[in-house]
Amino acid sequence: MKTSRSPLLLSFANLLLLLFLSANSSQDTFEKITVKEFELVDQNGKRRVSIKVEPEGDVVVFRMMDNGGTIRVKMGADEKGSGLVLLDNDTNPGVHALANDKGTTLTLTGKDGKKREY
Repeated sequence: MKTSRSPLLLSFANLLLLLFLSANSSQDTFEKITVKEFELVDQNGKRRVSIKVEPEGDVVVFRMMDNGGTIRVKMGADEKGSGLVLLDNDTNPGVHALANDKGTTLTLTGKDGKKREY
């Protein structure tokens, strides 16, 4: 009985093609990723970071949350300027920096609640 080599060669070629395709599909870097909103979640699936353009379309906002979901860092930018807020455990601004068409300010709030503006 004579066995044909064609099915064996075809199977081997398919296996090589499958290995090649699977090796190339696990890409570690990308030239560009385009999304409308980016969310980073922790190991429990809780949202910890958000970067998005607000619904009005004029302000992009970056937020970092603690494990309870409370915003602790907020940074925003639009055509008028940018701002950064670092919030304390009571969500009061500890550091508030603004740079806009009216000028630049840095406000620091101490534990006593006293604000120092620069």
